[in-house]
Amino acid sequence: GTLSAFTTIYQEEGILGFFAGLVPRLLGDILSLWLCNMLAYLINTYALENGVRAELGGAWEGWGGTGNVSAMTEMKSYSQAVTGFFASMLTYPFVLVSNLMAVNNCGLAGGLLPYAPAYDSWLDCWSQLHREGNMNRGNSLFFRKVPTGKRYVWD
Repeated sequence: GTLSAFTTIYQEEGILGFFAGLVPRLLGDILSLWLCNMLAYLINTYALENGVRAELGGAWEGWGGTGNVSAMTEMKSYSQAVTGFFASMLTYPFVLVSNLMAVNNCGLAGGLLPYAPAYDSWLDCWSQLHREGNMNRGNSLFFRKVPTGKRYVWD
């Protein structure tokens, strides 16, 4: 079961096998969190609040109505979701490299030749994907990009 999987990972890859792909995942998550919060702050502070102040003619502080305030609160919650979506799109290459490094040369068919080359480090994986133009492969659910010139079936 699970214990034998941990034992196999430790025997074949050592302690570092448990942390394969961790660095690009952490970098991507930190960058995504920073982008999401920064964009949401900019939208909420400069776009939404300035728009409400301009609409009310500068009488924001003493205004007692609730219609525009509730609409602004709703828009702020939407802005967080939209910025999270854009941040995840921009940081997808880190997720891709992390996933590829997690299965890199691990004994699974998908992590071995001819399906995937063996990478020395996550930077090696990043540079090869960048050279091939595959940094966003698998990012879109509907508009898939198929690499040309690769054969995965042996004759």
